[in-house]
Amino acid sequence: MNIDISIKIGGEAGQGIQTVGDLLAGVCQKAGLYVMGINDFESRIRGGQSFFQIRICSSPVSAPVNKVHLLVALSNQLSEKQKEDIVDGGLIIMDSKEAPADNVVPVSIRDLAVQSGGKVMANTVAAGAILGLLGAPFAILQDLLTQRFMRKSQEIVDNNITAAKLGFEAVQETHFKWAFDWGTGDPKGTLINGSQAIAMGALAGDCRFAAFYPMSPATSVMRNLNTYVGKVPLVVEQVEDEIAAVNMVIGASFAGVRAMTSTSGGGFALMVEGLGLAAITETPLVIVNAQRPGPATGLPTRTAQADLLFVIRASQDDFPRFVFAPSSPREAFEVTARAFNLADKYQVPVIILTDQYLNDSLFVEEKPFKAPDQVEQFIVTDSSMANPGEYKRFSLTESGISPRALPCNGDALVMATGNEHTEDGHISEDPINRVQMVDKRNAKIPAMIAELNSPESYHEESDILLVGWGSTKGAIKEAVDILRTDGKNIGCICYTDIWPFPVDEAVTLLKKAKQFIMVEQNSGAQFGQLIREQTGLRYSSSILKYDGRPFYPSEIVDQINQIKE
Repeated sequence: MNIDISIKIGGEAGQGIQTVGDLLAGVCQKAGLYVMGINDFESRIRGGQSFFQIRICSSPVSAPVNKVHLLVALSNQLSEKQKEDIVDGGLIIMDSKEAPADNVVPVSIRDLAVQSGGKVMANTVAAGAILGLLGAPFAILQDLLTQRFMRKSQEIVDNNITAAKLGFEAVQETHFKWAFDWGTGDPKGTLINGSQAIAMGALAGDCRFAAFYPMSPATSVMRNLNTYVGKVPLVVEQVEDEIAAVNMVIGASFAGVRAMTSTSGGGFALMVEGLGLAAITETPLVIVNAQRPGPATGLPTRTAQADLLFVIRASQDDFPRFVFAPSSPREAFEVTARAFNLADKYQVPVIILTDQYLNDSLFVEEKPFKAPDQVEQFIVTDSSMANPGEYKRFSLTESGISPRALPCNGDALVMATGNEHTEDGHISEDPINRVQMVDKRNAKIPAMIAELNSPESYHEESDILLVGWGSTKGAIKEAVDILRTDGKNIGCICYTDIWPFPVDEAVTLLKKAKQFIMVEQNSGAQFGQLIREQTGLRYSSSILKYDGRPFYPSEIVDQINQIKE
């Protein structure tokens, strides 16, 4: 049986919507199903409507859908749009004693929670009711609740199991046409979100210091990284602002410690001067920019892909940098681990572009993440130099990479300045020296391009190619599958390694198609602009979404069907 069901849980902030989603995802994963969950919440601490939407499938899934089979209204507030998103035959669970409409399943959620030991367990009642409608074995939920609350007390475990059972039993007489046989499948991999994967990738890249100032949706990266403090040699510091964060990271890196910071667009704007300092001093730097809609405060808890051109050109003048945009937790892990290695190897900043959708969404990763067997070192010491007394931190080399020694770590004297400088680090305004230093730094770019991984191509021999980057890949690939089933000769190319831009490879890939169409979460097709700037190739059309919500495959399909070939 092919299973593909979407459930949306809505309510006010503080009602435990995330807990309901986590319980559903955990039960499904343990039963051998695939899930993908997205968070849609307002920036207010209380009030407003927030949602957790989970897609349950019998095969791997990496994108949400906009049609819902079951809607759970914890606050009993439903908009007309939410009602329209329910498929024919879909149901609504409401906290009520009587059904106000034919498709409403009344469950006295708060009353049952109080009966179980307290209204705080309303979310557990709701989880039980949802799983009851789906025909799930209650034993899986009971085991999950036991694992979740056993560290607190047996009373809390028992109360939550009672709450779940009351919710489960309250819907037993209700027929739900999408209930299915759960079988006895083996657990599918691990539930993980992008923030957790980035934190794990930082550890795999040997990160030892992180500094940050809280800013949604990047804070969760540091919150997850902080859980490892005391277990590994790591310091995570919350500082007074983003300027302090980036400068502390640069200082740690200058001293030889692999270090990172994370922020969103507004915080990255404050870090730009520090970015330039890292560039001219050739100090390794890793920055995670978790994108959200702007300008200014914008939509603090929503998602976007509108910082691409900004981060590529941030800080004055030209200098080499890497820009990556992972599409999944696995890529987020791998990209972050690579970022530290590449930052050290080429002595450049590395910027990882993620977004609220990737950071906060829940995915199933079937295979364990694998850290490098050993961390490659790019530091020189006195013992590796013929004459440490003649060491020049910025010596001119054909590759542009100068030997990097650490300050106060031997006879080699390390001098650095934010001004333009000579090979040994002294300030210089000599025009010939200036040209030599700029050319030296830019000489790294050909080797940096060779480090880039190719974009993922899917049916790349097609007449039409959808081109995207970062976290939109799942929605784009599913849209391609739907369109090909409908007879469209269409494929896609999805980029993770974006800058330095691989011009020759892009031209080869894009010229195969009769036309290529950009799919991006910004209003100006920023990646399309970059492709045209770098290759001269012009995209034929664009599918853009910038309302702060992630792409649904059906939206891409609908817009493609409106485009004339």
